[in-house]
Amino acid sequence: MHVGGVTAWVALFDMAGLAAGQRVLIQGGAGGVGSLAVQFAHWKGAHVIATTSRDNVAYAQSIGADEVVDYTGVKFEGVVHDVDAVIDTVGGEITARSWGTLKPGGIMVVVAGAPDAEAAATHGVRVANVRSPQVTTPVLDDLALLVASGQVVPHIGATFPLEEAAQAQAASETGHGRGRIVLHVSS
Repeated sequence: MHVGGVTAWVALFDMAGLAAGQRVLIQGGAGGVGSLAVQFAHWKGAHVIATTSRDNVAYAQSIGADEVVDYTGVKFEGVVHDVDAVIDTVGGEITARSWGTLKPGGIMVVVAGAPDAEAAATHGVRVANVRSPQVTTPVLDDLALLVASGQVVPHIGATFPLEEAAQAQAASETGHGRGRIVLHVSS
């Protein structure tokens, strides 16, 4: 939860400045960072829209997504408009297709890849890239309280023994997992 939790927290609150009542689109809402971002945004009181595959629609709803777009059957840019922030955990083509979902003055926070300031200016929005804070203790303290209270539930999608680290990495690179991938190190 450390890296994914800090990444989601920084993207939503430090970079996007997400507040209650705002609308946020979380690309990859069932993945490791995305599933935490959905829960954090829901906890904050934002209207959460998540993209995910058909297999993860119910999961994204169960963790706090107000709307879920099944990207295997619908082009999200055709149904999502006027969001205050996009948290892009996918990158590539998804980033390029996300610009039009933002309202003027909105912000796209890119987790996977580099932000495109020129494209942002063309669309009249802002862009940022997630940078991990030098001191993560305050964020981790907040995350621990949310987990302890049950308001955020980290999801372990798969566990691999350390000797299968290559398979764990391959699973991670598919971009279609649910939650976090864990390597088990025996004592």
